[in-house]
Amino acid sequence: MTTHNIKHKQGFTIIEVVLVLAIAGLIFLMVFVALPALQRSQRDTQRREDLARLATAVTQFQANNNGKVPTAMTTMPTSANFIASYLGGADAFKDPDGTAYNIEFKVLSGNAPKPTTIDHKAYVYGKAKCDGETMVASGNTNDYAILYKLEGAGTYCQDNQ
Repeated sequence: MTTHNIKHKQGFTIIEVVLVLAIAGLIFLMVFVALPALQRSQRDTQRREDLARLATAVTQFQANNNGKVPTAMTTMPTSANFIASYLGGADAFKDPDGTAYNIEFKVLSGNAPKPTTIDHKAYVYGKAKCDGETMVASGNTNDYAILYKLEGAGTYCQDNQ
């Protein structure tokens, strides 16, 4: 009986190491590509929630002012006054990126232009209702709609209907 003295090499071949590094690189690449989109989506979700708070505040304003929308008042509140009175102040009503929201009150005549840049401005239009991502005039003085430019998903519109 002959015994062969075979040396077993321990460790990995260069091909195995390269293959593992390539797979790890692909995983890291997928994470770094997906992460910014996920973060944008989370910030836009928070913005939608903030606009729902704004809609509740406008409804509270209506309850305190005989059903009138802020834009229907003879003396419209300023953005800062409205935020302080109905939303807990500028520190409590901030965009997820830390910038304070600004509210612009308007009465809609015709169709509202869609915001094209993120300027942290929520447009509250009286006599308006949402039609997808845009607004159309409603004719009802108690109707209002809020329009805001989102970071990753177009324009968001919310109305009281």
